[in-house]
Amino acid sequence: MKLNAKYLNKIIESALDDFFKAEVNSILDDVSERNLCARLAMCFENRMKAVGLVGYYADAEYNRKQRGQVKTIVNGNMKVVSITCDLIIHSRGEIIAKDNLIAIEMAKPNKSLADMQDDRNRLMALTKASYDGVWSNDGTAHPEHVCGYVKGIFLIVDRHARQAHLESYAHGAVSKPHQVISF
Repeated sequence: MKLNAKYLNKIIESALDDFFKAEVNSILDDVSERNLCARLAMCFENRMKAVGLVGYYADAEYNRKQRGQVKTIVNGNMKVVSITCDLIIHSRGEIIAKDNLIAIEMAKPNKSLADMQDDRNRLMALTKASYDGVWSNDGTAHPEHVCGYVKGIFLIVDRHARQAHLESYAHGAVSKPHQVISF
């Protein structure tokens, strides 16, 4: 099986469909973003199991890398910053050849525009293959800073409109036009 964007898109679509069906009442009741991310993680793990994708985990608020170090990225100013993404699909460093698959940032419409832009910037950094060729994700060694996610998803869950707005990221940029999902 190839862990490319097309394959992962099918898992993403199925997991999101499961999530919105199972959690619509929680969304409408305005439960916390952390809770929603944890519930979405369960949907991803169920979907991965159903398609036989083993060795990968869906972790909410995961912030560790090899040897217990805090995950870091390099921001646009080339400054090293620690990172905790809302939800990641990864091998926890166990599959070096393809450790990082999907990074997800979730927001509600009342989140500040600055915080939403921070989420988008984080997804752009996480989906880069390297940082200007200096820190690579070559599949043979773990990169110094977290990068190399195949897909990034920015998901704005709007309970009032009963819609989710989805932006996709790959290779450090927006990769797919804005998508709306009704629930």
